[in-house]
Amino acid sequence: MKKPIIIDTDPGKDDAIALAMALYSEDIDIKLITTVAGNVSLKKVSYNALRLLKYLEREDIPIAMGACRPLINPYKDRFNEDASSIHGESGLGDFEFEEPEKEPLEINAIDAMREVILESEVKVTILALGPLTNLAILFKAFPEVKENIEEIIFMGGSINRGNLGVMTEFNIGTDPEAAKIVIDSGLKVTMVGLDIGNKARIFLKDLEELKDYNKSTRLTYSLFKDYKGMDKESAIKVYDSTAIAYLLKPDIFKLEYTYVDVELRGQYTLGCTIVDLDNRLEEKPNIYVCTDIDEDEFRKYFLDSLKNCI
Repeated sequence: MKKPIIIDTDPGKDDAIALAMALYSEDIDIKLITTVAGNVSLKKVSYNALRLLKYLEREDIPIAMGACRPLINPYKDRFNEDASSIHGESGLGDFEFEEPEKEPLEINAIDAMREVILESEVKVTILALGPLTNLAILFKAFPEVKENIEEIIFMGGSINRGNLGVMTEFNIGTDPEAAKIVIDSGLKVTMVGLDIGNKARIFLKDLEELKDYNKSTRLTYSLFKDYKGMDKESAIKVYDSTAIAYLLKPDIFKLEYTYVDVELRGQYTLGCTIVDLDNRLEEKPNIYVCTDIDEDEFRKYFLDSLKNCI
């Protein structure tokens, strides 16, 4: 039986490719896609999600719009930037998509998630690829949904350094308060962090060889051929795809059950994930944290997954 999932996302170049991989997996059933402001504005990421489903021929999946800002402080009051410098003004560079024919659901993401979760006969897994604002609001507004959630897998946080603040990863730093609510939810939560994404590299030459294989490989090559996050070896770090990989191929990861908290007051460390692998704080473990990935196996899985798409 396919695993029912909800994908909460802020497309985003790497979100786009993670979505393609998920849409054509034979092991999961995507019940709903929800959007949240992050890489670019809510309006833009929602439009991007609609364009992606049109291009990937999966307009059967409903999309619901969620939070347009963090729970407490406006994002730009903290770090004065979004991720458009990496993803382009639109969030998806200059790739030419057809105009989508469908619209988002009339109900918001929070109500849509509640309906899907409570109506599902099987516990639902939530895959979060952006800031965790929608999930935090969901748990505060409708705590009863927790009973029918199998697991939350989020791409975000870091064991070591950050990519937004010195110690702060982008998705968590965008809405630290929301991240803390999700981490403290009492549910099974798995963090696939920045450290894993830094190792999950795909070489541009691999994408060049596959660029005409199908629509998904063409999209991937177009989005990443001029990617500003490319390293000196012409390798692209595909962060969000690691969360999909963990969901579908967990055996290529190393995992620790440990205590994690989110810094909410630090002048320089706001949004830092405190991952206590050595039990220095003597707190009970509360979530699972991916600590390593088999880089070669991930690369093979990533490319095979794209070839399995349209």
